[in-house]
Amino acid sequence: MTRRVSIFLVALAAFMIFEWINLGFNLADGHETSFYVVHGVLIAVNIILALVLGAVGVRGWMRGRADRETTMSDVT
Repeated sequence: MTRRVSIFLVALAAFMIFEWINLGFNLADGHETSFYVVHGVLIAVNIILALVLGAVGVRGWMRGRADRETTMSDVT
């Protein structure tokens, strides 16, 4: 995984977490219970997905650093 892809995944994860938590706080009162259940499930699934994407991005970033350090030590 390239550095750009890793950065993109981490940035996307941060944006998703911010956006979905913000949506959760902005849900207006006065809807039926099913509305809140559906949106609660959407929020939970998307936050879990964002955490997975962030973890993949961080692992890709770290693997890229380790590969680069290995390559540098092989040169010397």
